[in-house]
Amino acid sequence: MENQGASVVISHHILDGKNQEYEEWLSEIAPICKSYPGHIDWQIIRPIPNLTFIYTVIIRFNTIQNLKNWMESQDRERLIKKAKPLFAKDDHYYINSGLDFLFVSESEKYKPPVRWKQYLVTWSAIFPLAFGIPLIIIPILRMLPIPQYHVIDALVVSGVIVWLMVYLVMPHYTKLIKKWLYN
Repeated sequence: MENQGASVVISHHILDGKNQEYEEWLSEIAPICKSYPGHIDWQIIRPIPNLTFIYTVIIRFNTIQNLKNWMESQDRERLIKKAKPLFAKDDHYYINSGLDFLFVSESEKYKPPVRWKQYLVTWSAIFPLAFGIPLIIIPILRMLPIPQYHVIDALVVSGVIVWLMVYLVMPHYTKLIKKWLYN
């Protein structure tokens, strides 16, 4: 499973009044991170001014090993040490790969369930959606002034299924079967 890609979600709680310095630090660390082998993407979710103080940085690499190489690098260690005076709390992050994010619970944040359980749970959640959602969505699409194309139908149906999986089904489903899933 080495080539399935990997992400890290980093949270930095910044001290009040230190946002500009942190932004400058981000400008320094970003190009170094992006220069590491296998880097795919770098996204920043900034805090809401006068309301929140947490920056969230999401970094994706093509393999878990390439991501670990960055996270454990001397470059990152040096730059985190440089930014520590800006942090209200320690550098906090978690790494996941593939669809692990569907299975992250608050208490199990660092230990996704075994892959075969992820497979069974995902399949058992997607099957009824893949069967039922087209029965609902396709008639609605036929009522709209949208040309009838299989690709458009598949795009809308799959988008609805993924949205339901990520935002509604999996958070509740994994809580319901938590005891089995994480044991």
